Amino acid sequence: MLEIINATFTPFQIGLLSFPVLLILIALRIPLAASMFVVGLLGTYVVAGNMRMMDSQLKTFTYGTLTSYSLSIIPLFLLMSEFATRGGMSTALFKAAEAWLGHRRGGLAMAAIGASAGFGAVCGSSLATASAMGRVALPELDRASYSGALSTGALAAGGTLGILIPPSVVLVVYAILAEENIEKLFTAALIPGILAMLGYMLTVAVYTRVVPGSGNALPRMPYRERLRALGNVWPVMVIFGLVIGGIYSGAFSPTAAAAVGVAGTAIVAWANGGLTVASAKQALLSTAQTSAMIFFIVLAAGVFNSFLSSTQLPQTLANYFLNTDVSPWTILIGMLLLYLILGTVMDSLAMIFLTVPIFVPIITQLDFGIPSAEIGIWFGVLVLMSAEIGLITPPVGMNLFVINSMSKGVRISQTYRGAIPFVISDIVRIAVLVAFPTITMFLVRLFYE
Repeated sequence: MLEIINATFTPFQIGLLSFPVLLILIALRIPLAASMFVVGLLGTYVVAGNMRMMDSQLKTFTYGTLTSYSLSIIPLFLLMSEFATRGGMSTALFKAAEAWLGHRRGGLAMAAIGASAGFGAVCGSSLATASAMGRVALPELDRASYSGALSTGALAAGGTLGILIPPSVVLVVYAILAEENIEKLFTAALIPGILAMLGYMLTVAVYTRVVPGSGNALPRMPYRERLRALGNVWPVMVIFGLVIGGIYSGAFSPTAAAAVGVAGTAIVAWANGGLTVASAKQALLSTAQTSAMIFFIVLAAGVFNSFLSSTQLPQTLANYFLNTDVSPWTILIGMLLLYLILGTVMDSLAMIFLTVPIFVPIITQLDFGIPSAEIGIWFGVLVLMSAEIGLITPPVGMNLFVINSMSKGVRISQTYRGAIPFVISDIVRIAVLVAFPTITMFLVRLFYE
């Protein structure tokens, strides 16, 4: 059988065929890590023609991958997210944003988006941000008679800011796969993340005017109450300043900054009564489970990517696109469109693990009119933006399901309808960042050149 396969297909063709096989396994509900692991090992066996390379991979990949210092940042950011959720930070952020924005048409939805951005600055997880803000904001939105579509759509979109506003677990994973600098990626993502927040707020403003009665304004609060509410979010500002400011200034490495963030969120959660011995154990267990899942996917991706390298698939595709007459911009737009399509059926981590090892070698060799050292960072932010669209894209956007499950009486079709304007906002923002790479790279050039 092995001889027949090798006689029929070249290694390059075997590499291409591995993708439909992988997608079939994923469609059959086999976990992504298991699918990549099996396809990578069997593919290596088919290409090599013996078991020796498989044995070598199993011996070296596990130790070499899981002892990487870069991976230590992932459980730290996940634990910081757990403590932040238990520390009542989401409530303080929403109340502060409500005090300043609630008197506007659609102001409560804007407040939920602004609070999501603030919570994302100490969280790094989209689902955690969506869940935390949903518990706080949905009752308030219901009391203010906001439409179910706008309430759930805005909160689902706001949840994506958990991975857009640094720190971001997804960006860490991209940095590991693409071998890019985590600090520069965090720096590059800040302005696009702020643009995402502002774009979502503008979307709410337009939506409430196109659909009258969907988001009523609340009475204006006195400035004394606004300032008092703003004063309650100082712990978030301090933690964000220590973590992100420490990274940008060079005072901390990303891993050290994550450790500082864990300590800060733990202190705040304990002071607010949200961190007890029982809840701390639960937070540690949840972090361990999520980290184990991500680490296994990283290991499986390493096995799969090693197999692809043995088939020369990434190198062959890169050479093909370099020697073709197709514009680099057309290739980039095609890749981003593929992310939009995959986002309707796959989650963000799955897309990144499947595509980055193929796309990055291609994209970094193309000419976009910016220094070659910046292309990987710029592309990483574009990938992040495209991946987060998948979280709010019907029919399988995870944020849509999380928020809808918390919304009594709101049909999933209403949540889908409410998310569409925010998807359009995302597409417009990505188009702007593609057309003007300087927007993404401005802070990187400011801090690192």
